[in-house]
Amino acid sequence: MTQKVAVLGTGKIGEALLSGMIRGGWAPADLLVTARRPERAKELQERHGVTPVSNTEAAKTADTLILTVKPQDMGTLLDELAPHIPADRLIISGAAGIPTSFFEERLAPGTPVVRVMTNTPALVDEAMSVISAGSHATAEHIAHAEALFGAVGKTLLVPESQQDACTALSGSGPAYFFYLVEAMTDAGILLGLPRDKAHDLIVQSAIGAAVMLRDSGEHPVKLRENVTSPAGTTINAIRELENHGVRAALIAALEAARDRSRELASGNS
Repeated sequence: MTQKVAVLGTGKIGEALLSGMIRGGWAPADLLVTARRPERAKELQERHGVTPVSNTEAAKTADTLILTVKPQDMGTLLDELAPHIPADRLIISGAAGIPTSFFEERLAPGTPVVRVMTNTPALVDEAMSVISAGSHATAEHIAHAEALFGAVGKTLLVPESQQDACTALSGSGPAYFFYLVEAMTDAGILLGLPRDKAHDLIVQSAIGAAVMLRDSGEHPVKLRENVTSPAGTTINAIRELENHGVRAALIAALEAARDRSRELASGNS
């Protein structure tokens, strides 16, 4: 029997997931979407061939509901959906910081819930999606979530207790790299390069370094040492990074992101 999947919350991540699923072989006719604005629903229908529906219709007819609304909007959405969701529906939450227990307390007893933290590289099929099972989610439910999010990148199964840490590392992770590229581009301008050339140099260096990390199997320390000649340019740069506490600042930044994820889980918006 054909499985229908509904995506509720069709911002950039929701649409990226939709398009990835279609590229991965899901039939557009089996994909339902909801959107606050009618013009957005029409846009998605015309662009992807999916079917716009209301939130309640999605709850009644889809076999899997993927909820990608903002954390602060999730409670209101669940209040609307809960009366219409049978206990055998699979609920996949993509909201940062909200535990599966939040859904289980508001839905019919036994409703399977899976928590997923993905990131914006889903837009280019290079997402890192971290998956955790709720109390009633089976191996089959997890496999289904992995198939859905595997359409836009890589998936990783972790205990839910590790989700806040994963949110800090990979959920917010792309922003840290964008921040570094921004800073390095400014440095290139200071050193006399045009912005576009500085940008191209840094982006390609970042892509090359990422591929080496992914494919070589080498520890990042080893890869860095391979670039670091005695009394050379790289070691002088590394010394300045260490003197300015960049390593410690990164660790503190990720701890702050982890703590904010925990605050969201406790209802502090």
